[in-house]
Amino acid sequence: MRRDVFQAIADPTRREILGLIAHKSLNINSVTEQFDVSRAAIYKHMKILTECGLLEIKQQGRERFCEGKLERLNEISDWVAQYREFWETRLDSLESYLKTLQGKSNDQGKTTL
Repeated sequence: MRRDVFQAIADPTRREILGLIAHKSLNINSVTEQFDVSRAAIYKHMKILTECGLLEIKQQGRERFCEGKLERLNEISDWVAQYREFWETRLDSLESYLKTLQGKSNDQGKTTL
């Protein structure tokens, strides 16, 4: 079953695994030692990350190394960008409206002689 990247980042342990392998490949033991849960639990998280296309496990001699394939995180960035644009537009409109109200209140506060 192919999972999406949103499932990958939904869990804090998987996000932490991604953080560990973001800058360098680590062997599986190095990754599992970073957590206070069972090795089997970390393997399950790694399996999900692999199914999401964010992690690749490569055999090098007798060791297996985890390598991040973080390009897929661009899907999340693209998704967030559409909402960022929406809210920036809305907040700009609110700011403009508040300035208009503030200007009217300043005009009403002035008295003529």
